[in-house]
Amino acid sequence: SLGFAISCDIEINKAVQFANLASGVVVGKIGSATVTLNEIFDYESSLKKSYSNEHIKSWDEIDQIVREFKNKDKKIVFTNGCFDILHVGHIRYLSQARSLGDILVVGINTDESVRSLKGPSRPINSLNDRSLLLSELVCVDYVVSFKEQTPLKLIKMIMPDILVKGGDYTLDTVVGSNDVIDAGGKVELLKFHDGYSSTKYIDKIKKR
Repeated sequence: SLGFAISCDIEINKAVQFANLASGVVVGKIGSATVTLNEIFDYESSLKKSYSNEHIKSWDEIDQIVREFKNKDKKIVFTNGCFDILHVGHIRYLSQARSLGDILVVGINTDESVRSLKGPSRPINSLNDRSLLLSELVCVDYVVSFKEQTPLKLIKMIMPDILVKGGDYTLDTVVGSNDVIDAGGKVELLKFHDGYSSTKYIDKIKKR
């Protein structure tokens, strides 16, 4: 792997890092084994997962990342929400969404966007805090914020293979559904978990 990297005119320090990643993949296999480029890149991504900020991206960054994954024939899944108070319903929903493809991108409303949707008392947690919590989840690959009330512009930019929303939506009420379907993608409506809601938790705390 080191020889291969050097033959591709990769600088020696980066070539050594590449070879080290390749060996990390190979030793996880049984017997004499080979390693593919995709396995090396996926392994490198998994190592970076421990650094949460690596998975909170700007629009330009997520656009480039999605293009690269699409070139590798990876299936992109997208969903969105305020995620003001992270709860079990969110975890189950995001885990199920991630299982539908290779990469899960989560769009999250900015604080201003949440206020316009939920009222002046929301959000409870800031955008930075909400983004960091989401990025710590194993099932979430990337988090990107949007300032509009809906993620339509973001969806059109990413153009995911699968657009996911909860079962409390219908196909005609999912923002961006027509665009994704027209581009050859799919819309998945996941089971809605009753009893879990940030608003309900907030009301419960207020009553107590």
